[in-house]
Amino acid sequence: MPTKASAKHHPHDDAPDTAEAFRRLAALPAGQQRDTLREKVVEAWLPMADRLAGRFRSRGESLDDLRQVAALGLVKAVDRYDPALGNAFESYAVPTITGEIKRHFRDHMWTVHVPRRVQDLRNRVRFASQDLSQTVSGRRPTVAEIAEQANMSEEDAQAGLEALESFTALSLDAELPGSNDGYSLSDALGAPDGRLDTVVDREAVAPRLAALPERERTILYMRFFDDMTQSRIAEQLGISQMHVSRLINRCCTQVRDQVLSGAA
Repeated sequence: MPTKASAKHHPHDDAPDTAEAFRRLAALPAGQQRDTLREKVVEAWLPMADRLAGRFRSRGESLDDLRQVAALGLVKAVDRYDPALGNAFESYAVPTITGEIKRHFRDHMWTVHVPRRVQDLRNRVRFASQDLSQTVSGRRPTVAEIAEQANMSEEDAQAGLEALESFTALSLDAELPGSNDGYSLSDALGAPDGRLDTVVDREAVAPRLAALPERERTILYMRFFDDMTQSRIAEQLGISQMHVSRLINRCCTQVRDQVLSGAA
């Protein structure tokens, strides 16, 4: 049973008296005996870690996962605690465990990663909005009101409000607000347009085609834009079909090489 002195020393009524165990841990060398004692100390303080995890149960994470994170923070606190400093273990463990849980939310629970500063702005804006909701009825508080309540600039208040929407993401299959026909966000998303590649190619070859002699430009236009056969082109220009074929191949090779060399 803990003594009255130890009860005053611990802010938690059911805090285990592990002061002697921590002194032994500090003196023991690495090995099986120290590991066993360390496990017993961690086990003794697990109820406190579970209570701290329970404070965050309403923030979208399962309680079992929060307990695991809190237990990890407890292990870190046990390993880093120095009884020689004279402070109670729980005064060191509580902020260590709480910090570990908050880091978990910061690093794993945000759908869109935002900087730590913006996350802090989000929290200030959230608290300010909650306070204002008790005095402002029938409408949402304005950015200016939130900024004044949180003692920040309107720009920071706006950033905090935007961060409020970044903690979770809307499903692409969710129906858009105000839509009565099942129209979802995925219906508004575009798709790759293969014709864009054609636009790029045309822009790339245009100056090279313009630099060709007029006869070669005419032949290419008749072949690829008027869709004329080589024999018809030859007949219209009064040259052989073989000559038309050679000119087309030579011009296409020349333009392609110029485009590729320019891209490199």
